[in-house]
Amino acid sequence: MLEAFLSLDILDGLVPITAFVLGAAALVLLLVRPPTRRWLRALAIAVVAGGASAVLLWLVCVRWLDLFGGSLGIATYLWTAATCMAVAVAIVSLYRARLWRRIVASAAVVVFLVCGALGINASFGLNRTVGNLLNVVVPHPVRLAPPSADGDSSGVGALWSHWRPPAGMPQTGEQGTVEIPATISGFHARSAGIYLPPAARTSNPPPLPVVLMLMGQPGNPDPSPIGRVLDAYAQHNNGLAPIVVVADQLGPGTPDTGCVDSARFGKVYTYLTEDVPAFIRARLNVVRDHRFWTIAGYSNGGQCAISIGSKRPDLFRSIIDVSGEEYPGSSNPRLALHDLFANSQASYDAAKPLTILAGKQLPSTTAVFTACLDDPHYYGVARTVSAAAKAAGMSVTLTALPSGGHGLRALLEGLHAAFAVVYPVMDLSRPGEPARDG
Repeated sequence: MLEAFLSLDILDGLVPITAFVLGAAALVLLLVRPPTRRWLRALAIAVVAGGASAVLLWLVCVRWLDLFGGSLGIATYLWTAATCMAVAVAIVSLYRARLWRRIVASAAVVVFLVCGALGINASFGLNRTVGNLLNVVVPHPVRLAPPSADGDSSGVGALWSHWRPPAGMPQTGEQGTVEIPATISGFHARSAGIYLPPAARTSNPPPLPVVLMLMGQPGNPDPSPIGRVLDAYAQHNNGLAPIVVVADQLGPGTPDTGCVDSARFGKVYTYLTEDVPAFIRARLNVVRDHRFWTIAGYSNGGQCAISIGSKRPDLFRSIIDVSGEEYPGSSNPRLALHDLFANSQASYDAAKPLTILAGKQLPSTTAVFTACLDDPHYYGVARTVSAAAKAAGMSVTLTALPSGGHGLRALLEGLHAAFAVVYPVMDLSRPGEPARDG
């Protein structure tokens, strides 16, 4: 029962439609009453007060405290204003009203808040289910093919040229969850997401490249966005795509861990660079040659990807940074300094990607940075960090997406652009030319 509730789709279907219909009906019931001077004055006050509350929230949370590391987008602000004004209308409807109207007004407050949450969530598009919104991972175990001895074969790099899909190969990949033991780190991570491409679902699957994907904060190790992108690439590359592990770098409370080892949140860096790779090698049918391993991340995870990829070229030779943050805890540096680095500014500075890259020469690493032009803060970060990566000798591609903000569209289009570059590097498509995904 609980799993069914957590799996409810809140982007499409009956849940959002029902909520919005109830919200509209409640607002109409509250507004339709004799237009006395007292009521019209109360209504005007409610609308103004609600709008002012929305502006105050914006000023405090976005402009002054910068809790989100930049603008949240016009859609979020419109939904916030509409919700605040609707709630204010419900509150003034409680005054000198009949019992049925007070009941409707009380219930309407809850309905309006739910509608606002659903609307804001839809504007980003990243949380499809109730579980996603609440940062709860619903278990969905998948059967894993055992590792193959061919994973150490030197000829695996030519997989794109000799692999032929067998009859009956599925048209799409499989998504689910896996449990990754934190044997070395002890970090309390949520279940990881996993994507197995069509080629991995055959009776005799080849060893495949691997991608370690890290999502945003707050967020979930959800494989569906990257799985959607790679299904499109697999369609045009004989079912070939990397196996993807979407690891949890946040933990159950979804704090910004910065992907570093800290006394406050645990050994996250160790988890991602020791425990997760050990699981991949032991349980997944992947290529053992780390030239074909990629670390990818979105937003909070993008900072993690460039930081870890720059530190550990022995693990990852390709890096994908989609709308990534500039450094650990960039939305609240003062808190990050305390929680992640025990008030050591030197340690904090050393963990920033620009510092890491300044001391490196990584000519064998490929890095792709993407961000949207209508997300100016993160596009500026992408330009700055990609320039540092280029100065460190990486083969760098910076893709400016025309639009998409900082939500699902930015993630999907960023991954589409990135894998066009990374596919041939992973030898999943013809070297020297961008891969096709449609």
